[in-house]
Amino acid sequence: MSKYLYLFRGGDGRMSELSPEESQAHMARWGAWMGALAQEGKLLSGDPLQSQGKVVEQAGAIIHDGPFAEGKEMVGGYLMINADTLDGAVELSKECPIFELGGTVEVREILPFQQP
Repeated sequence: MSKYLYLFRGGDGRMSELSPEESQAHMARWGAWMGALAQEGKLLSGDPLQSQGKVVEQAGAIIHDGPFAEGKEMVGGYLMINADTLDGAVELSKECPIFELGGTVEVREILPFQQP
């Protein structure tokens, strides 16, 4: 079994358009989806990300407020999961509630760090 990272992008603009009831129902679908992954032993960790932060370049010589990517490209959160294959990780992502709001899930395998 390998570890995979889901990076959630977009959907924030549409989320802000939902009524409080719709927002609560949408978040309940996130909870149900993540709960199912946890029950299956697939969910390792994950959190939403604050929209504000800093971008550091050139070993700290340049520091920008940000990130200021377009809303559809902004990383809003992540999950780490266990899956047998990349295709298996993709299959598990298909039930993600972010798709209801036009967002995307980037699925990447986490490689073990190899010390030189």
